[in-house]
Amino acid sequence: MTDLDKDDFLNWAYSNLLTNTTRGVLAEYIVAKACGVDGKPRVEWHKYDLDIGGIWVEVKSSAFVQSWTQTGPSKITFNICATKGWDEPTNTYEASAQRSAHVYVFCLLNGEHRDAINPLAVAQWTFYVLPASKLPEQKSIGLGPLKALRPRECKYVELRAAIHEAAAVSTTPG
Repeated sequence: MTDLDKDDFLNWAYSNLLTNTTRGVLAEYIVAKACGVDGKPRVEWHKYDLDIGGIWVEVKSSAFVQSWTQTGPSKITFNICATKGWDEPTNTYEASAQRSAHVYVFCLLNGEHRDAINPLAVAQWTFYVLPASKLPEQKSIGLGPLKALRPRECKYVELRAAIHEAAAVSTTPG
């Protein structure tokens, strides 16, 4: 029997970085890399996306250009609904829906022309960092309402500091 090649599989399954799910995982990786926590593989379905020195971070992504044919740029929205988070070490779900993270990082892949977009170019992303406690009780938020909450807008090299600043004013999740 022939063993399959992991790189071949990854290229087959995840070569289009504009798909919503793949772009979301890439955004998590970009934030992890910026914060120096990319050495530990991500945990699928965990109650938060990243643990940055005890700061629990939820990463959300959106883009104007999608993987499918479009008649115009997409409206930017981010999912912020509370969930019953899963805890990997204990294999348990939270009893009630809540926001488990201390800080949210909203990652916007800029650009409206497919041929000019490279999701791996961190300069093409803008990041909005906000304590979870500042988010309204709703399921999603658009870019305008998000900006009205006055998140720290930053570039890749500023992410780590922005996350620590947001955590300093964050309240306990839940």
